[in-house]
Amino acid sequence: MRFVASLPAIAAVFTLTACTNSGANYVPVIDGAAGPTYAADLNACQALAASSDGTGRVAGTAAAGGAVAGASSVIWNDNSDNLGEAVGVGVLAGLTAGAIQENQRREEIVKRCMAGRGYKVIG
Repeated sequence: MRFVASLPAIAAVFTLTACTNSGANYVPVIDGAAGPTYAADLNACQALAASSDGTGRVAGTAAAGGAVAGASSVIWNDNSDNLGEAVGVGVLAGLTAGAIQENQRREEIVKRCMAGRGYKVIG
């Protein structure tokens, strides 16, 4: 029965894993005409963002979330009866936050790359 209770957590991890590279697919809004090399420039910038490895940052955020949740559970409850559940919730929260931050970081890589190639990026 314990496995059935963890199915939502497993589904959440797979969902986050599937979304980890979505920031690299970002298409920035530019001011002005796209020009003949826009598609090639965008593909190169997206590939640069996709090649950026943020696994360590996401894992660190997940570990920090688990540690904070576990410690706060012990402190607030004055026991460790549900320590495992608290750590699990903290890890999921950390994974979610880490994945969101990583997607935003990759979007910024695409934006800066396109701006570096002469496009006026406005969003």
